[in-house]
Amino acid sequence: MHNRFPPIILASKSPRRQELLKLLGIDFRIVLKEVDESYPEGLSPAEIATYISEKKAKAFDELVNDEVVITADTIVVIDGRILGKPENDDDAFKILSTLSGRMHEVITAVSLVKNGQIRSFCEVSEVYFRELSTEQIQYYIKNGNPSDKAGAYGIQEWIGLIAIERINGSYTNVVGLPTHRLYQELCTFI
Repeated sequence: MHNRFPPIILASKSPRRQELLKLLGIDFRIVLKEVDESYPEGLSPAEIATYISEKKAKAFDELVNDEVVITADTIVVIDGRILGKPENDDDAFKILSTLSGRMHEVITAVSLVKNGQIRSFCEVSEVYFRELSTEQIQYYIKNGNPSDKAGAYGIQEWIGLIAIERINGSYTNVVGLPTHRLYQELCTFI
């Protein structure tokens, strides 16, 4: 069914997004463009993710063929505060300690670009962490890879296996690409 898709470009260096597209059976190539990820003040977290995703998409305006470009931005939010990628191990510890025993939201905005047209959508998942010990957080920082992930964790990694009690929403959204919605949008966008 997906072989009717036009050529797909994934504008992301995220190995998790790449793996999810492969699991969908969608052929794609990767094209990266540097984009300033700043945003105006006063936007809600969902608006921020969408703004950045669309900013990434607009970097592909010059494409005139029938390729579809997929861009995305994922943010983690707790108490209205955005938790980005940690700057160092101490920052990762602070972020994971903040998430411990609490619910946070993972918001992923995705933009599709084809022939100058942009379609964007946003998914929100609620993630509930159990209480984590100092030793567990330190173990993950030492043995995991929190540095390249918003919120300093990967749901598919050890910390996700032991910490996440439940999710309201899409699992793949928390990984970084809401595949169920992406597939539906691709089917209607082409």
